[in-house]
Amino acid sequence: MKITLSVLKADIGSIGGHITPSQALVNEVTNFVKENGKDTLIDFRISYTGDDIAILCTHEKGVSDEQIHKMAWDAFIAGTEVAKKQGLYGAGQDLLKDSFSGNIKGMGPAVAEMEFEERPNEPFVFFAADKTDPGAYNLPFYLGFCDPMYCAGLILSPKMSDGFTFRIIDVEYTEKDKIIELNAPDELYDIAALLRDSERYVIESIYSRSTGNQAAAVSTTRLHNIAGKYTGKDDPVALVRVQGEFPATGEVLAPFEIGHLVAGFMRGSHNGPFMPCKQNATISFFDGPPVVTGAAYCVNNGILTEPADVFDHPFWDYVRTQVSEKASAIRRQGFSGPAMLPYSELEYGGIVEKLEKLEKKFKLVD
Repeated sequence: MKITLSVLKADIGSIGGHITPSQALVNEVTNFVKENGKDTLIDFRISYTGDDIAILCTHEKGVSDEQIHKMAWDAFIAGTEVAKKQGLYGAGQDLLKDSFSGNIKGMGPAVAEMEFEERPNEPFVFFAADKTDPGAYNLPFYLGFCDPMYCAGLILSPKMSDGFTFRIIDVEYTEKDKIIELNAPDELYDIAALLRDSERYVIESIYSRSTGNQAAAVSTTRLHNIAGKYTGKDDPVALVRVQGEFPATGEVLAPFEIGHLVAGFMRGSHNGPFMPCKQNATISFFDGPPVVTGAAYCVNNGILTEPADVFDHPFWDYVRTQVSEKASAIRRQGFSGPAMLPYSELEYGGIVEKLEKLEKKFKLVD
């Protein structure tokens, strides 16, 4: 059976700042999708990560379907109305356009989708991040799909020996999607050269070279490119099929143990370690740290199992302790050096305006 997996995510209101959506808001989105998606969806799940609500759904309409995207947009609009009534912070924050125009991409919400023929056993992991940008997935997905130090299947499984094709998008080019396709392991160094600049070059999708089947999809929207100013961090989502011709679940998860430094944190203007957290995690320290959650599912004829929380294990408690130490260490550096993003990446308007005013006061001296 050919199905489409879609995840559509938005920050539409939160309790006490950027912490977590209210239960009333979550209920409104859930009830709206249940009622209005019954003729278009096969199945769905609603979850949240930090202050972002995500709609994960299955259907047979393909990617970028107008009905699916309109349903999600309207669900976020309905949730925004509840957020406004409750006086939640940032009500409708990620809804950057006034009206729906056929596709939710480019309107603020994050979107990751892929269409495929179901395998007899079809496991996948849904990742959701908060307080960071789409490039946060660059390192873990590079290691999980390219490096046998993390993905033993690359040398142990004949199904994976041909490697994977990476579609990488230049998110700074806003007129159209500017994409390059590179193959691992042949062009491994070229892939690394691009992915190191995670604010500009972002993994958009990954494909098996042996079968051509899609392995991963990542949301690549950068909100400041849409709004022209800081409106919140991009908070990306990703879908990754696992097992068989793709890396095993544990191989995809292994690189998240690093807690690598990513852009985001407070006001989207700092660097902080990427913390793997349990489902429905909240945001706390310095509007962070940047967090990622993972829900593993199996899907059969479009019907989703209940989620398995991939980061709810004693091992990840240890990792979270290590990541907390990294977060404390870099925060002690305050605004200095790499603790804060460079001028080219600063998204908060105040300091940009301040630096522009100061520039006018500089004088050339012999």
